[in-house]
Amino acid sequence: MTTTLKSKLQDDLNAAIKGRDELRSSTLRLTLTAISQEEVAGKEKRELSDDEIIKVITREAKKRREAAEAFAQGGRAEQAEREKAEGEVLSRYLPKQLSDDELNVIVAQAVEEARAAGAEGPRAMGAVMKIVNPKVAGQAEGGRVAAAVKKLLQG
Repeated sequence: MTTTLKSKLQDDLNAAIKGRDELRSSTLRLTLTAISQEEVAGKEKRELSDDEIIKVITREAKKRREAAEAFAQGGRAEQAEREKAEGEVLSRYLPKQLSDDELNVIVAQAVEEARAAGAEGPRAMGAVMKIVNPKVAGQAEGGRVAAAVKKLLQG
């Protein structure tokens, strides 16, 4: 039987609780709560696919990164470290992130595809993003992708 990402998170949470690993257990609890909230959002309850769960984990990891930056700027190093540690726990469940070079290659191909389809100038941004996003889903943050696309379209 194949295990889903959600059941793996649940198993890891149980192991963290038994091992008295407070950081992992609290991080996984919050993440599983976010997944549950996503499942009951909308008109009817549904089971999330692994891809949808990865999107939730990505969103949670992004929150941790942003909170760590905010705490660091606010001079609260201890909280910043905690948020960074929680982000590292979550990163174990995410696909490997693309390097800048790998991302640029994918974006360059998408720009060529969009130009071949007749998209030019700043308006090509949307067309290129439509091509790139499915290829890099979960492997690169949206802001990074948008910056790479913008840079290639301008340069």
